[in-house]
Amino acid sequence: MVNPYGELFTRPGTHGFALAGLIARFPLAMAGIGIITMLAMMRDNYALAGAVAATFALTLAVLAPQISRMVDRFGQRKVLPGAAAVSCAGLVALPTCAYWQLPDWSLFIGAVMSGFMPSMSAMSRARWTLIYRGTPKLNTAYALESVLDEVTFIVGPPLAVGLSVALFPQAGPLVTALLLAIGVYAFVLQRSTEPPVQALSGARQLSMIRLSGIRILALLMVAMGMIVGTIDVVAVAFAQSQGQPVAASIVLSAYALGSCVAGLAFGAMKLQVPLARLFLCCGVATAVTTLPLLLASNVLGLTLAVLVAGIFFAPTLIVAMTLAEQMVAPERLTEALTWLISGLGVGVALGAAATGQVVDELGARQGAVIALVAGMTVLGIALYGHRRLKPDVITAAQPA
Repeated sequence: MVNPYGELFTRPGTHGFALAGLIARFPLAMAGIGIITMLAMMRDNYALAGAVAATFALTLAVLAPQISRMVDRFGQRKVLPGAAAVSCAGLVALPTCAYWQLPDWSLFIGAVMSGFMPSMSAMSRARWTLIYRGTPKLNTAYALESVLDEVTFIVGPPLAVGLSVALFPQAGPLVTALLLAIGVYAFVLQRSTEPPVQALSGARQLSMIRLSGIRILALLMVAMGMIVGTIDVVAVAFAQSQGQPVAASIVLSAYALGSCVAGLAFGAMKLQVPLARLFLCCGVATAVTTLPLLLASNVLGLTLAVLVAGIFFAPTLIVAMTLAEQMVAPERLTEALTWLISGLGVGVALGAAATGQVVDELGARQGAVIALVAGMTVLGIALYGHRRLKPDVITAAQPA
Protein backbone atom coordinates (compact mmCIF):
# COMPACT_ATOMS: atom_id res chain seq x y z
CA MET A 1 0.00 0.00 0.00
CA VAL A 2 1.38 3.40 -1.03
CA ASN A 3 1.95 5.87 1.80
CA PRO A 4 0.66 9.25 0.53
CA TYR A 5 2.75 11.12 3.08
CA GLY A 6 5.91 9.26 2.13
CA GLU A 7 5.31 10.23 -1.50
CA LEU A 8 5.55 13.89 -0.54
CA PHE A 9 9.22 13.49 0.30
CA THR A 10 10.32 12.00 -3.01
CA ARG A 11 11.15 15.51 -4.26
CA PRO A 12 14.67 16.83 -3.47
CA GLY A 13 14.88 19.24 -0.55
CA THR A 14 11.55 18.39 1.02
CA HIS A 15 13.05 16.64 4.05
CA GLY A 16 15.27 19.60 4.81
CA PHE A 17 12.72 22.40 4.78
CA ALA A 18 10.05 20.27 6.48
CA LEU A 19 12.32 19.49 9.44
CA ALA A 20 13.63 23.05 9.70
CA GLY A 21 10.09 24.39 9.45
CA LEU A 22 8.97 22.10 12.26
CA ILE A 23 11.73 23.35 14.56
CA ALA A 24 11.06 26.98 13.63
CA ARG A 25 7.35 26.81 14.43
CA PHE A 26 7.76 25.45 17.98
CA PRO A 27 8.47 28.99 19.31
CA LEU A 28 4.94 30.08 18.36
CA ALA A 29 3.50 27.43 20.67
CA MET A 30 6.05 28.06 23.42
CA ALA A 31 6.38 31.84 23.64
CA GLY A 32 3.09 32.89 25.23
CA ILE A 33 2.96 30.22 27.93
CA GLY A 34 6.71 30.61 28.50
CA ILE A 35 6.26 34.33 29.18
CA ILE A 36 3.37 33.69 31.57
CA THR A 37 5.23 30.97 33.47
CA MET A 38 8.40 33.03 33.80
CA LEU A 39 6.68 36.18 35.07
CA ALA A 40 4.35 34.24 37.37
CA MET A 41 7.38 32.60 38.98
CA MET A 42 9.56 35.72 39.15
CA ARG A 43 7.01 38.48 39.80
CA ASP A 44 4.13 36.46 41.31
CA ASN A 45 1.79 38.64 39.27
CA TYR A 46 -0.60 36.82 36.95
CA ALA A 47 -2.24 40.02 35.75
CA LEU A 48 1.12 41.37 34.57
CA ALA A 49 2.06 38.02 33.06
CA GLY A 50 -1.21 37.84 31.14
CA ALA A 51 -0.92 41.42 29.92
CA VAL A 52 2.63 40.91 28.64
CA ALA A 53 1.66 37.64 26.91
CA ALA A 54 -1.39 39.34 25.38
CA THR A 55 0.85 42.13 24.05
CA PHE A 56 3.01 39.50 22.37
CA ALA A 57 -0.05 37.78 20.85
CA LEU A 58 -1.58 41.03 19.59
CA THR A 59 1.70 42.22 18.07
CA LEU A 60 2.14 38.84 16.39
CA ALA A 61 -1.39 38.98 14.92
CA VAL A 62 -0.77 42.45 13.49
CA LEU A 63 2.79 41.99 12.23
CA ALA A 64 2.82 38.41 10.91
CA PRO A 65 0.77 39.24 7.77
CA GLN A 66 2.97 42.27 7.10
CA ILE A 67 6.12 40.17 7.41
CA SER A 68 4.63 37.59 5.06
CA ARG A 69 3.71 40.36 2.64
CA MET A 70 7.35 41.40 2.60
CA VAL A 71 8.34 37.76 2.05
CA ASP A 72 6.12 37.63 -1.03
CA ARG A 73 7.76 40.80 -2.31
CA PHE A 74 11.42 40.18 -1.47
CA GLY A 75 11.72 36.45 -0.75
CA GLN A 76 12.05 34.26 2.34
CA ARG A 77 15.83 34.41 2.42
CA LYS A 78 15.92 38.22 2.64
CA VAL A 79 13.10 38.79 5.15
CA LEU A 80 12.95 35.86 7.57
CA PRO A 81 16.42 36.24 9.19
CA GLY A 82 15.80 39.89 10.06
CA ALA A 83 12.32 39.31 11.48
CA ALA A 84 13.53 36.30 13.47
CA ALA A 85 16.49 38.32 14.80
CA VAL A 86 14.18 41.00 16.21
CA SER A 87 11.93 38.35 17.74
CA CYS A 88 14.89 36.51 19.27
CA ALA A 89 16.17 39.79 20.71
CA GLY A 90 12.78 40.34 22.34
CA LEU A 91 12.69 36.81 23.74
CA VAL A 92 16.11 37.40 25.28
CA ALA A 93 15.23 40.91 26.49
CA LEU A 94 12.16 39.67 28.39
CA PRO A 95 14.01 37.32 30.78
CA THR A 96 16.83 39.85 31.07
CA CYS A 97 14.44 42.59 32.17
CA ALA A 98 12.70 40.21 34.55
CA TYR A 99 15.98 39.02 36.06
CA TRP A 100 17.29 42.54 36.70
CA GLN A 101 13.90 43.68 38.05
CA LEU A 102 13.60 46.45 35.47
CA PRO A 103 10.35 48.47 35.29
CA ASP A 104 7.25 46.73 34.00
CA TRP A 105 7.15 48.84 30.82
CA SER A 106 10.42 47.26 29.71
CA LEU A 107 8.67 43.87 29.62
CA PHE A 108 6.09 45.21 27.18
CA ILE A 109 8.84 46.47 24.87
CA GLY A 110 10.33 42.96 24.90
CA ALA A 111 6.89 41.49 24.16
CA VAL A 112 6.43 43.78 21.15
CA MET A 113 9.85 42.82 19.80
CA SER A 114 9.05 39.13 20.32
CA GLY A 115 5.93 39.63 18.20
CA PHE A 116 8.09 40.04 15.07
CA MET A 117 8.11 36.22 14.92
CA PRO A 118 7.41 35.12 11.32
CA SER A 119 4.64 32.65 10.49
CA MET A 120 6.71 29.59 9.66
CA SER A 121 3.61 27.49 9.01
CA ALA A 122 2.77 29.77 6.10
CA MET A 123 6.37 29.65 4.85
CA SER A 124 6.35 25.84 4.76
CA ARG A 125 2.95 25.72 3.08
CA ALA A 126 4.19 28.14 0.43
CA ARG A 127 7.04 25.75 -0.39
CA TRP A 128 4.74 22.74 -0.64
CA THR A 129 2.47 24.78 -2.90
CA LEU A 130 5.37 25.60 -5.21
CA ILE A 131 6.20 21.89 -5.51
CA TYR A 132 2.71 20.37 -5.78
CA ARG A 133 0.44 23.15 -7.05
CA GLY A 134 -2.39 21.74 -9.14
CA THR A 135 -1.92 18.13 -7.96
CA PRO A 136 -3.78 16.02 -5.36
CA LYS A 137 -0.57 15.84 -3.34
CA LEU A 138 -1.00 19.47 -2.30
CA ASN A 139 -4.02 18.50 -0.18
CA THR A 140 -1.90 15.81 1.47
CA ALA A 141 0.89 18.32 2.10
CA TYR A 142 -1.54 20.75 3.73
CA ALA A 143 -2.83 17.90 5.89
CA LEU A 144 0.72 17.12 6.98
CA GLU A 145 1.30 20.78 7.85
CA SER A 146 -1.89 20.90 9.93
CA VAL A 147 -0.80 17.82 11.86
CA LEU A 148 2.66 19.32 12.44
CA ASP A 149 0.98 22.45 13.80
CA GLU A 150 -0.97 20.27 16.22
CA VAL A 151 2.21 18.48 17.29
CA THR A 152 3.92 21.75 18.19
CA PHE A 153 0.95 22.79 20.32
CA ILE A 154 0.92 19.40 22.06
CA VAL A 155 4.64 19.36 22.84
CA GLY A 156 5.52 23.07 22.92
CA PRO A 157 3.59 24.41 25.95
CA PRO A 158 4.58 21.56 28.32
CA LEU A 159 8.17 21.92 27.14
CA ALA A 160 8.22 25.65 27.85
CA VAL A 161 6.65 25.21 31.28
CA GLY A 162 8.85 22.21 32.14
CA LEU A 163 12.05 24.07 31.27
CA SER A 164 11.14 27.03 33.46
CA VAL A 165 10.09 24.84 36.38
CA ALA A 166 12.91 22.28 36.19
CA LEU A 167 15.81 24.62 35.36
CA PHE A 168 15.19 28.31 36.04
CA PRO A 169 12.29 30.68 35.27
CA GLN A 170 13.92 32.26 32.23
CA ALA A 171 14.70 28.91 30.57
CA GLY A 172 11.42 28.72 28.63
CA PRO A 173 11.76 32.02 26.72
CA LEU A 174 15.50 31.53 26.19
CA VAL A 175 15.09 28.07 24.65
CA THR A 176 12.25 29.47 22.56
CA ALA A 177 14.63 32.09 21.15
CA LEU A 178 17.26 29.42 20.48
CA LEU A 179 14.81 27.18 18.60
CA LEU A 180 13.60 30.13 16.52
CA ALA A 181 17.14 31.09 15.56
CA ILE A 182 18.17 27.53 14.67
CA GLY A 183 14.95 26.73 12.82
CA VAL A 184 14.81 29.89 10.71
CA TYR A 185 18.51 29.76 9.86
CA ALA A 186 18.22 26.11 8.78
CA PHE A 187 15.04 26.90 6.85
CA VAL A 188 16.48 29.70 4.73
CA LEU A 189 19.51 27.55 3.92
CA GLN A 190 17.16 25.27 1.95
CA ARG A 191 17.30 27.43 -1.17
CA SER A 192 16.27 24.84 -3.75
CA THR A 193 12.66 24.80 -2.48
CA GLU A 194 12.28 28.53 -1.81
CA PRO A 195 9.44 30.11 -3.83
CA PRO A 196 10.86 32.57 -6.37
CA VAL A 197 10.01 36.26 -6.09
CA GLN A 198 7.69 37.33 -8.86
CA ALA A 199 7.04 40.86 -10.06
CA LEU A 200 3.88 42.35 -8.62
CA SER A 201 1.55 44.62 -10.57
CA GLY A 202 0.35 47.79 -8.88
CA ALA A 203 -3.15 46.37 -8.40
CA ARG A 204 -1.81 43.31 -6.64
CA GLN A 205 0.13 45.27 -4.03
CA LEU A 206 -3.03 45.78 -1.98
CA SER A 207 -3.28 43.74 1.20
CA MET A 208 -4.74 40.27 0.72
CA ILE A 209 -7.25 40.90 3.50
CA ARG A 210 -9.04 43.23 1.07
CA LEU A 211 -10.10 40.21 -0.96
CA SER A 212 -13.60 39.20 0.15
CA GLY A 213 -12.71 35.50 0.00
CA ILE A 214 -9.71 35.91 2.31
CA ARG A 215 -11.84 37.92 4.73
CA ILE A 216 -14.40 35.11 4.83
CA LEU A 217 -11.73 32.50 5.51
CA ALA A 218 -9.97 34.68 8.10
CA LEU A 219 -13.27 35.21 9.96
CA LEU A 220 -13.85 31.47 9.86
CA MET A 221 -10.42 30.96 11.43
CA VAL A 222 -11.23 33.48 14.17
CA ALA A 223 -14.35 31.47 15.05
CA MET A 224 -12.41 28.19 14.91
CA GLY A 225 -9.76 29.69 17.18
CA MET A 226 -12.42 30.73 19.67
CA ILE A 227 -13.44 27.09 20.01
CA VAL A 228 -9.83 26.14 20.75
CA GLY A 229 -9.43 28.98 23.27
CA THR A 230 -12.64 27.99 25.00
CA ILE A 231 -11.59 24.36 25.31
CA ASP A 232 -8.22 25.42 26.76
CA VAL A 233 -9.87 27.36 29.58
CA VAL A 234 -12.78 25.00 30.17
CA ALA A 235 -10.45 21.99 30.41
CA VAL A 236 -8.36 23.61 33.15
CA ALA A 237 -11.32 25.05 35.07
CA PHE A 238 -13.41 21.87 34.82
CA ALA A 239 -10.55 19.62 35.93
CA GLN A 240 -9.87 21.87 38.93
CA SER A 241 -13.55 21.97 39.86
CA GLN A 242 -13.56 18.16 39.84
CA GLY A 243 -10.48 18.07 42.06
CA GLN A 244 -8.35 16.57 39.27
CA PRO A 245 -6.19 19.45 37.97
CA VAL A 246 -3.73 17.10 36.28
CA ALA A 247 -6.56 15.74 34.13
CA ALA A 248 -6.62 19.02 32.16
CA SER A 249 -3.63 17.86 30.15
CA ILE A 250 -5.49 14.65 29.23
CA VAL A 251 -8.52 16.62 28.06
CA LEU A 252 -6.39 18.95 25.92
CA SER A 253 -4.47 16.02 24.47
CA ALA A 254 -7.77 14.44 23.43
CA TYR A 255 -8.62 17.48 21.32
CA ALA A 256 -5.22 17.47 19.63
CA LEU A 257 -5.41 13.70 19.13
CA GLY A 258 -8.81 13.93 17.44
CA SER A 259 -7.58 16.69 15.16
CA CYS A 260 -4.29 14.93 14.30
CA VAL A 261 -5.91 11.60 13.42
CA ALA A 262 -8.66 13.27 11.39
CA GLY A 263 -6.12 15.47 9.60
CA LEU A 264 -3.96 12.51 8.63
CA ALA A 265 -6.98 10.54 7.41
CA PHE A 266 -8.41 13.48 5.49
CA GLY A 267 -5.09 14.17 3.79
CA ALA A 268 -4.78 10.56 2.68
CA MET A 269 -8.21 10.55 1.04
CA LYS A 270 -8.69 11.25 -2.66
CA LEU A 271 -12.03 12.98 -2.40
CA GLN A 272 -13.77 14.16 -5.57
CA VAL A 273 -16.12 16.50 -3.69
CA PRO A 274 -15.88 20.19 -4.71
CA LEU A 275 -14.02 22.31 -2.16
CA ALA A 276 -16.96 24.68 -1.70
CA ARG A 277 -19.16 21.74 -0.67
CA LEU A 278 -16.45 20.40 1.66
CA PHE A 279 -16.24 23.88 3.19
CA LEU A 280 -19.96 23.81 3.95
CA CYS A 281 -19.83 20.23 5.30
CA CYS A 282 -16.93 21.08 7.60
CA GLY A 283 -18.81 24.12 8.88
CA VAL A 284 -21.89 22.08 9.70
CA ALA A 285 -19.85 19.32 11.35
CA THR A 286 -17.85 21.81 13.42
CA ALA A 287 -21.02 23.42 14.76
CA VAL A 288 -22.67 20.08 15.58
CA THR A 289 -19.62 18.71 17.39
CA THR A 290 -19.56 21.63 19.85
CA LEU A 291 -22.92 20.53 21.30
CA PRO A 292 -21.57 17.61 23.41
CA LEU A 293 -19.34 20.05 25.31
CA LEU A 294 -22.41 21.36 27.10
CA LEU A 295 -23.42 17.88 28.25
CA ALA A 296 -20.19 16.82 30.00
CA SER A 297 -20.67 16.17 33.72
CA ASN A 298 -17.29 14.64 34.58
CA VAL A 299 -13.72 14.57 33.29
CA LEU A 300 -14.28 11.42 31.22
CA GLY A 301 -17.34 12.93 29.58
CA LEU A 302 -15.48 16.16 28.82
CA THR A 303 -12.56 14.21 27.37
CA LEU A 304 -14.87 12.32 25.00
CA ALA A 305 -16.70 15.51 24.05
CA VAL A 306 -13.43 17.30 23.35
CA LEU A 307 -12.19 14.35 21.29
CA VAL A 308 -15.31 14.60 19.11
CA ALA A 309 -14.97 18.38 18.83
CA GLY A 310 -11.39 18.03 17.60
CA ILE A 311 -12.22 15.66 14.74
CA PHE A 312 -13.21 18.39 12.28
CA PHE A 313 -10.62 21.01 13.23
CA ALA A 314 -7.77 19.85 10.98
CA PRO A 315 -10.02 19.00 7.98
CA THR A 316 -11.62 22.45 8.16
CA LEU A 317 -8.20 24.08 8.36
CA ILE A 318 -6.99 22.04 5.36
CA VAL A 319 -10.01 23.01 3.25
CA ALA A 320 -9.64 26.69 4.18
CA MET A 321 -5.93 26.71 3.27
CA THR A 322 -6.63 24.97 -0.02
CA LEU A 323 -9.33 27.50 -0.89
CA ALA A 324 -6.94 30.35 -0.09
CA GLU A 325 -4.33 28.79 -2.36
CA GLN A 326 -6.83 28.73 -5.22
CA MET A 327 -8.06 32.28 -4.83
CA VAL A 328 -4.79 34.24 -4.85
CA ALA A 329 -1.89 34.62 -7.22
CA PRO A 330 1.14 32.45 -6.38
CA GLU A 331 3.28 35.49 -5.53
CA ARG A 332 0.83 36.54 -2.79
CA LEU A 333 0.17 33.14 -1.22
CA THR A 334 2.33 33.53 1.89
CA GLU A 335 0.53 36.68 3.00
CA ALA A 336 -2.88 35.14 2.33
CA LEU A 337 -2.13 32.03 4.38
CA THR A 338 -0.72 34.15 7.20
CA TRP A 339 -3.97 36.11 7.48
CA LEU A 340 -5.73 32.81 8.11
CA ILE A 341 -3.18 31.68 10.69
CA SER A 342 -3.29 35.10 12.40
CA GLY A 343 -7.08 34.88 12.50
CA LEU A 344 -6.77 31.56 14.28
CA GLY A 345 -4.46 33.11 16.87
CA VAL A 346 -6.77 36.06 17.45
CA GLY A 347 -9.67 33.67 17.90
CA VAL A 348 -7.82 31.62 20.50
CA ALA A 349 -7.10 34.78 22.51
CA LEU A 350 -10.71 36.03 22.23
CA GLY A 351 -12.14 32.64 23.11
CA ALA A 352 -9.91 32.26 26.16
CA ALA A 353 -10.71 35.77 27.40
CA ALA A 354 -14.48 35.42 26.94
CA THR A 355 -14.56 31.94 28.46
CA GLY A 356 -12.55 33.10 31.45
CA GLN A 357 -15.19 35.75 32.19
CA VAL A 358 -18.02 33.21 31.90
CA VAL A 359 -16.24 30.65 34.07
CA ASP A 360 -15.56 33.25 36.79
CA GLU A 361 -19.22 34.32 36.81
CA LEU A 362 -21.13 31.10 36.13
CA GLY A 363 -18.77 28.13 36.53
CA ALA A 364 -16.65 25.79 34.42
CA ARG A 365 -19.43 23.91 32.60
CA GLN A 366 -21.11 27.11 31.42
CA GLY A 367 -17.87 28.23 29.78
CA ALA A 368 -18.60 25.77 26.96
CA VAL A 369 -21.39 28.13 25.81
CA ILE A 370 -18.68 30.25 24.14
CA ALA A 371 -17.61 27.22 22.08
CA LEU A 372 -21.23 26.68 21.03
CA VAL A 373 -21.56 30.34 19.98
CA ALA A 374 -18.29 30.07 18.04
CA GLY A 375 -19.52 26.84 16.41
CA MET A 376 -22.72 28.53 15.28
CA THR A 377 -20.60 31.37 13.91
CA VAL A 378 -18.54 28.85 11.92
CA LEU A 379 -21.79 27.44 10.53
CA GLY A 380 -23.06 30.89 9.60
CA ILE A 381 -19.81 31.78 7.82
CA ALA A 382 -19.84 28.45 5.98
CA LEU A 383 -23.43 28.98 4.82
CA TYR A 384 -22.60 32.50 3.69
CA GLY A 385 -19.27 31.70 2.10
CA HIS A 386 -19.61 28.36 0.33
CA ARG A 387 -21.26 29.87 -2.76
CA ARG A 388 -18.79 32.74 -2.79
CA LEU A 389 -15.69 30.56 -2.61
CA LYS A 390 -16.11 28.63 -5.84
CA PRO A 391 -13.07 28.77 -8.13
CA ASP A 392 -14.90 30.66 -10.92
CA VAL A 393 -15.93 33.37 -8.46
CA ILE A 394 -12.55 33.39 -6.74
CA THR A 395 -10.58 33.78 -9.94
CA ALA A 396 -12.51 36.89 -10.85
CA ALA A 397 -12.43 38.39 -7.35
CA GLN A 398 -11.16 41.94 -7.09
CA PRO A 399 -10.02 43.83 -4.01
CA ALA A 400 -12.94 45.41 -2.22
